Amino acid sequence: MADKSFDLIVIGAGPGGYVAAIRGAQLGLSVAIVEREHLGGICLNWGCIPTKALLRSAEVFHLMHRASEFGLSADKIGFDLEAVVKRSRKVAGQLTSGIGHLMKKNKVTVVMGTARLTGKGKVSVKTDKGTEDLSAKNIVLATGARARNLAGLEADGDRVWMYKDALQPKRMPKKLLVIGSGAIGIEFASFYNTLGAETTVVEVMDRILPVEDEEISKFAKKQFEKQGMKIMQKATVKQLDRAKDKVTAHIEANGKVEKMEFDTVISAVGIVGNTEDLGLEDLGVKIDRTHVITDEYCRTGVDGLYAIGDIAGAPWLAHKASHEGVMVAELIAGQHPHPVKPESIAGCTYCHPQVASVGYTEAKAKELGYDIKVGRFPFIGNGKAIALGEPEGMIKTIFDAKTGELLGAHMVGAEVTELIQGYVVGRQLETTEEDLMNTVFPHPTLSEMMHESVLDAYGRVIHM
Repeated sequence: MADKSFDLIVIGAGPGGYVAAIRGAQLGLSVAIVEREHLGGICLNWGCIPTKALLRSAEVFHLMHRASEFGLSADKIGFDLEAVVKRSRKVAGQLTSGIGHLMKKNKVTVVMGTARLTGKGKVSVKTDKGTEDLSAKNIVLATGARARNLAGLEADGDRVWMYKDALQPKRMPKKLLVIGSGAIGIEFASFYNTLGAETTVVEVMDRILPVEDEEISKFAKKQFEKQGMKIMQKATVKQLDRAKDKVTAHIEANGKVEKMEFDTVISAVGIVGNTEDLGLEDLGVKIDRTHVITDEYCRTGVDGLYAIGDIAGAPWLAHKASHEGVMVAELIAGQHPHPVKPESIAGCTYCHPQVASVGYTEAKAKELGYDIKVGRFPFIGNGKAIALGEPEGMIKTIFDAKTGELLGAHMVGAEVTELIQGYVVGRQLETTEEDLMNTVFPHPTLSEMMHESVLDAYGRVIHM
């Protein structure tokens, strides 16, 4: 590299970092990006994308078993786990190579290695060939996060798995314990349960999917139990006794400790920000519980140093990281972007049935002092859902009774991860109940339920 000084250096090439680099380059900045492992980060390689590929295989497998309902026949239904995983890895690989192409196209200098900040505007990178020193007026930290390892429940890659092990399993679990029922835990539980593993989920909070609206959590739990999952809420895994061919879990619930045997355990108990060994403390960057403290524009308080995505705290979502990356690049280039509002970011969980939400839950809206109107509509009242053979689900909308503002939307059922964006756009455009009621939704579609849920909040529902 001839010129080692840039306008912008991005550390980490996940969905936050690589997007920040592209946007910076589009705005005429000279940009370098440093990545220690894979372009595309966890999301493309070990997270969002490969898990969706696995879950799609499970969904098709589930539908094959239901063939007769649709007037079809399928015999000798089975799966080849190795082939399922191979497809998932191929999908991830295709997208990762695409990122390399985007970096070239946008003339972003890619440096593969481990970065450390050695002073204001200075980055030292350990590469295969030695150390490279780079400098820039602006540095964006996009180093992401990793799975939390709890003492005594540490993954060993054999009987106790982290997400990476679960994405390329050595064997098909027969009796599976999943610790944690956030998006990652529930997606893996859903995948392995659908393929036939006897699955138990343990959640320390009083309900599964604890960030979701309580009504949606309860509905999802019922569906999972119907599919044969065992769900333990307000429960803690105290210890794991590991043997060659099994793990005995000591699970405490209702004041009693029960011992249960499993052949596989997946730990999904949250994440930890990758803040170590970056030289942040020496620069005076404030870190709270492994996350960098920033203002609404992702500024760290150290001049010219920004932090985006998972390292900057919740919500830990790829699309939040990408949007922050764009915002920061625009800020650096002298533009005036809007800050990213956490409550305008949708969350999606790709279990079966899917779960999606944006804005406040009913409990949160009440806690914030809103006088609310709530509408609901079930999938069973929708023609398209019945035609698809997916009559289990519901859509819930929450409005400010005074202004008609859409405060929150919560869904569970087929394809809700795609439907939620309608409400996200609505909130971005500051929609009211009247706008949504006057919008013509096409028939027959699942989206009509979004209309009906709004109508229901105001006592005007048609098909229920």
